Amino acid sequence: MAFGWIDEQAELRRRAGLVRTLRPRPAESPLLDLASNDYLGLAHHPAIAEGAAEAARTWGGGSTGSRLVTGTTELHTELERELADFCGFEAALVFSSGYAANLAAVTTLAPHGSLIVSDAGNHASLIDGCRLARGTTQVVPHSDPEAVRKALRTHEGPAVLVSDTVFSVDGDAAPLAAYAEACRERGAGLVVDDAHGLGVLGDGGQGAPYAAGLAGAEDVVVTATLSKSLGSQGGVVLGPARVIDHLVNAARTFIFDTGLAPAAAGAALAALRLLRGEPERAARARAVAAELHTRLTAAGHEAVRPDAAVVSVRAPSPEGAVRWAADCRTAGLAVGCFRPPSVPDGISRLRLTARADLSGAQIERAVRVIGETRP
Repeated sequence: MAFGWIDEQAELRRRAGLVRTLRPRPAESPLLDLASNDYLGLAHHPAIAEGAAEAARTWGGGSTGSRLVTGTTELHTELERELADFCGFEAALVFSSGYAANLAAVTTLAPHGSLIVSDAGNHASLIDGCRLARGTTQVVPHSDPEAVRKALRTHEGPAVLVSDTVFSVDGDAAPLAAYAEACRERGAGLVVDDAHGLGVLGDGGQGAPYAAGLAGAEDVVVTATLSKSLGSQGGVVLGPARVIDHLVNAARTFIFDTGLAPAAAGAALAALRLLRGEPERAARARAVAAELHTRLTAAGHEAVRPDAAVVSVRAPSPEGAVRWAADCRTAGLAVGCFRPPSVPDGISRLRLTARADLSGAQIERAVRVIGETRP
């Protein structure tokens, strides 16, 4: 029977407690949301919704084609200029998703004969970029600059280090300055994904590379998503103009993909401008994360100290994590549930995302529910 093996795989997932299901949410939910990546609380902000609506009224519902044909509007180029300026880079290129941006950056900057050094904690999109690239990939231990040095010493040709700036599982930050130093010793490039740093780290949320003094460097390329702190959708690659020009000419996820919808571009631009006017949102998101961690550990939970806005709480098992998250939902709290194969170390977790708009009472409620439902 065609696809008969799917039933066997489904049964294996069921036995391992790894079945995933879609759960459509209503427009208005009674749940306290600590599961989304809406770090600055902008996804439902009136200014961002109006930015999307105005863009749709002006440019239509879709971009109508790939960026190189009809899919680049004046709005796209305006967004790219402002993103580059805000993050401190020479140029930017917007993609239909952060995933597409990561595939583009890694595959186009790691040609045949090159070495890709990849942090073991990297997001799936970076891992897939490594798999698709024509270079050879060497995975190194998580957040280990010396391991990066050793890997780079084994190769004489072009090389690039690929890493998240803030890792999505535990919310820990990469040692960016040390990574950059290791790369420069060997003339290697540095490609980092700032999906969880943009809008949260750096002065006013300008990002982890900016905070590390790497913004605008000729040997640094940054990717990011518009779907987290900026409350919209899409992705971006930032870097030297010659790198961005190379992506325009060589990145398959740019050349052959339909351009980002105008509404998403308009929402992201509105969010970026709001963040410029309200830079305190970034510090507030970090403060909420720190308070969640303090309260959770004081209550006896094993939680990883957050470097940005992600707070990770260890669960006893994959099944226990699923049950814990479900019980939280029943009690009115939405939390993330990370388990194998999404976690590289095999340890299941509840994943909480701090939001700049959470009140003290909401933080207290979240900690109480997590404690009362602990398996």
